[in-house]
Amino acid sequence: MKFADVWRLGGIGLRTRPLRVVLSALGIAIGIAAMVAVVGISSSSRAQVDRQLAALGTNLLTAGPGKSFFGDNSHLPDDAEAMVARIGPVTAVSATGRVPSAHVYRTDRIPAEESGGIAVLAARPDLPATVGVTVHAGTWLTAPDYPTVVLGARAASILGLADGLGLNVWLGDHWFTVVGILDAVPLAPELDSAALIGWPAATGVLGFDGYPTTIYSRARDDAVTAVADVLAATANPAAPNEVQVSRPSDALAAKAATDQAYTGLLLGLGAVALLVGGVGVANTMVISVLERRPEIGLRRALGATRGHIRSQFLAESLLLALLGGTGGVLLGLLVTEAYAAARDWPAVLPAWALLGGLLATLVIGGIAGLYPAMRAARLSPTTALSS
Repeated sequence: MKFADVWRLGGIGLRTRPLRVVLSALGIAIGIAAMVAVVGISSSSRAQVDRQLAALGTNLLTAGPGKSFFGDNSHLPDDAEAMVARIGPVTAVSATGRVPSAHVYRTDRIPAEESGGIAVLAARPDLPATVGVTVHAGTWLTAPDYPTVVLGARAASILGLADGLGLNVWLGDHWFTVVGILDAVPLAPELDSAALIGWPAATGVLGFDGYPTTIYSRARDDAVTAVADVLAATANPAAPNEVQVSRPSDALAAKAATDQAYTGLLLGLGAVALLVGGVGVANTMVISVLERRPEIGLRRALGATRGHIRSQFLAESLLLALLGGTGGVLLGLLVTEAYAAARDWPAVLPAWALLGGLLATLVIGGIAGLYPAMRAARLSPTTALSS
């Protein structure tokens, strides 16, 4: 038989059992869809991280106090920010300072212990430009000498002030007016759960000691590593070992690496589903051989060779798997697109995932159909016709 005739004959065999074919193909489709969707969602997540890093920059460094030699809490010098600004490749510097004695509440009637975990931070006017903070509503601390406050995104949610501009909050036994609410800050998530007040107001109204707890610095892209090497010694020359230096963008990169580990696990689950689908194809083909013994005997009696019979049933198995694989690839593509759109991510699906999904279906179909095809080919014409 010609190559095209083999595939046409295989297609006729599938069309005679449409319900069984659909159910068997569904098993393959679920496995392929799971694998394609996992790869697509993981790739979209990494693309979103790359887009965030491109927008926020990877040249932000932070310095904060660590522990002393004896394990006590240390602090940065009050002029640490100015000293860091003198590093040549540093292009911008800002700082925040924690006010440990102050807490923020919605009203002055709330018990002191119900602080909601919101930190009160003194902040410099140039913090948004340095860190990449954007104000969701209102303004930044345009009058740092006055008792005004800007809330992080999570802090505003905890206080129930998502739209609370102009309202007062009870902060450090004083009333402060909410003038702004921030968007989430990926590179400085500590700001999301903070109430930020001006540095002069913190020292004058709340008795803040003036020591910065986090110094944010931007460096030239080609000098980030060099700046990181000298940042601790510059921020605290007397005790550089008591300074913790970090690069916030590394946390986002680490998150992407963690997502890859989960991707491997989910791909394994998808492979199991694909294996189950392959068993379903094999089962369908074995039953088909048993049901079609008279057909096989008639074809052998009319001159069909064992190779012809084997090719026919192997073609049916491959077509069945390819049908499920095509449906699975399309379903996985739709799931990826829908999930990425829901999370506002760029939808990314590598071409190798699509081609690999189709190739996997052909391999599964070939393996699943090999035994039924050989079994059909071994039937003698007399035995098949008499059954």
